[in-house]
Amino acid sequence: MTLPHLDPDAGEPDITDPDALRLHRMRRLALAYRVFGALRWGSLGDGHISARDPERLDHFWLARYGVPFGGMTIHDLVLVAPDGSVVEGEGYINVAAYNIHWPVHEARADVVSAAHTHTPYGTPFAALVEPLRPVSQEACAFFEDHAVFDDDEVNIVSTDGGKRIAQALGPHRAVLLRNHGTLTVGGSVDECVGWYVMLERTCEVHVKTPQAIPIGDEAARRAKESVGTVVAGWQVFQWLLRQHVPDPSVVG
Repeated sequence: MTLPHLDPDAGEPDITDPDALRLHRMRRLALAYRVFGALRWGSLGDGHISARDPERLDHFWLARYGVPFGGMTIHDLVLVAPDGSVVEGEGYINVAAYNIHWPVHEARADVVSAAHTHTPYGTPFAALVEPLRPVSQEACAFFEDHAVFDDDEVNIVSTDGGKRIAQALGPHRAVLLRNHGTLTVGGSVDECVGWYVMLERTCEVHVKTPQAIPIGDEAARRAKESVGTVVAGWQVFQWLLRQHVPDPSVVG
């Protein structure tokens, strides 16, 4: 039995005005970067989170390069065009971010947000080039819903590499990038980042208990009915905000 949504506001609000929706996504994106900063991720400039523009659907918002994640505001976000140029905002971007995110957004019309960085457990587990096993509650959220990008290119120097990542990702919510790190996608910034943190916890269990005994497939599917819903990913992000960014107004 699939559990009902516990919060009617889970996911992205139904905002019909594109300007208002754009501002909402920008605020959530800036908050997402702050969460990454609070978790000490991306401190070497090795991470990026994107949010699709609601009007120019082939454009996406990204943090300008060089801004510490923990101090991100909406004024630090730039709009990236399909050719990688910055068309709104000031500054330049991490080129690898464009090479990865643009192909993912192009391939998946359902994706509003994508997240990637190099984390303490996601990167070492990705180096094993193995799929996740249902060895924890969080792992069940990715049961039959993740992929492995088995490719030697760890420095994505062109959109060709990004297209191969998008192809490996397929219809799933997560992909493990060989010797590189992890990437998640979602229908909202909140959902995407919620999955990202859950994926890092999943990788931590795999790294710390390599001989862990997984649960059975049917048990994993049943668990996924509750821990793998859109609302579950969304709720994780709400908890992260309450703990790490209790005053959302700081992003502008």
